[in-house]
Amino acid sequence: MSPLEIVRTAIANTFRSRLRTSLTVLAIFVGAFTLTLTNGVGTGINAYITTQVDSMGASDVMIVTKARAGGNPFAASDEGPTVHDAGRATAMSGEGMQIEVLTDRDLAAILAIDGITRVEPFVTVTTDYVTREAREKYDFTVATGGVGLNVDFVAGRPLREDDAHALILPVSYLTPLGFDDADAALGGLVTIGITDVGGQLHLVEAEIVGVQEVTIFDSGTLISARLKEALHEAQMTGMPAGYRDVYMMASARFEPGRNALGEKGIKEALAGSGYAGSTLQDQLGMMTSVITGIVWVLNAFGIIALVAAGFGIINTLLMSVQERTREIGLMKSMGMSRARLFALFSSEAIFIGFLGSALGAGVAIVAGTIVSTLLAEGPLASLAGLRVIAFDPLPVALVVALVMTIAFFAGTLPAARASRLDAIDALRYE
Repeated sequence: MSPLEIVRTAIANTFRSRLRTSLTVLAIFVGAFTLTLTNGVGTGINAYITTQVDSMGASDVMIVTKARAGGNPFAASDEGPTVHDAGRATAMSGEGMQIEVLTDRDLAAILAIDGITRVEPFVTVTTDYVTREAREKYDFTVATGGVGLNVDFVAGRPLREDDAHALILPVSYLTPLGFDDADAALGGLVTIGITDVGGQLHLVEAEIVGVQEVTIFDSGTLISARLKEALHEAQMTGMPAGYRDVYMMASARFEPGRNALGEKGIKEALAGSGYAGSTLQDQLGMMTSVITGIVWVLNAFGIIALVAAGFGIINTLLMSVQERTREIGLMKSMGMSRARLFALFSSEAIFIGFLGSALGAGVAIVAGTIVSTLLAEGPLASLAGLRVIAFDPLPVALVVALVMTIAFFAGTLPAARASRLDAIDALRYE
């Protein structure tokens, strides 16, 4: 028999006992369905996170703090108490601990590091509200960054260096502020209220240059550098000068190619100067690790089902060998080699594995797509672009290949038994 004839015969033999084969295929189906669906969840969520990071343009942005930021100089440690440095700037955290902060001198030192092209301090601006044309006032939060970030726009453009008092309005504010749609909001003016340390309210006007979709990394409204300066100046009115030019952290843009060791070299240079740098990808590493861990735990249930299905394949083919003993004897007496007999029964096992995995993966893709669409249009509609379950052809193909491999190994025992049968004894079998 030629290889093609072996495959055709194996497919035909698979359906000689339809009930037994169907039950085995069903067991494989469950495992393949589970593996495909859980991998789809991981693919969908991780793809959304990656898209959000890319849309923010944060791949070349590093958050820089003092290396000891967050530490308590009064806490006991193996190295003993910290030697006092009169030149070190500190501030009180919300938990009542002193933390080391950045000054203008630190910003200059960070900018001098090879590979870093720009440094912007993070200033905390706590606004009271936003309103328009004496309408209702709404709580308003300002983001720490803004200029240079890519944004998922509904309408408008990114912030520019030469923008005066400009902002990118979240889409959720359109209707409350009285705009008919995103295009109608462009060029409109809003009033931001902010209170200084003495309790005096200041009003600052800003122009809307863009409208942004909702994002999972939403930390507030993106505003221009000059608007942030104006709001910060209003907020700090009455504050002593020594408290005005200190920063918890800074945003540093970098070009890995300008440093011989790339991003790693920049981080090492920062550490050598007493600073700590981390990218958004670093901060999201834990999140993606958790998602991957959950997917692997769920995959374990699919693998258990596949192991059980493997025993079903063994049972199905062993019974097939027993039922076809005389047929096997006839094929051997007509000159069919042990290798071709082994290939015939192995092909049956592989086909059963392919049938179950293809059906399981196909149904998982259809079901996952429907569920993902319902979620995207329903409970998760506010997260534009999120597909909880998405399918990448490569992982799906790997699931099918894995199942077929398991089926092959499960079929080796029955195939080996069939190939070892003696032709005369097989023909005499009753």
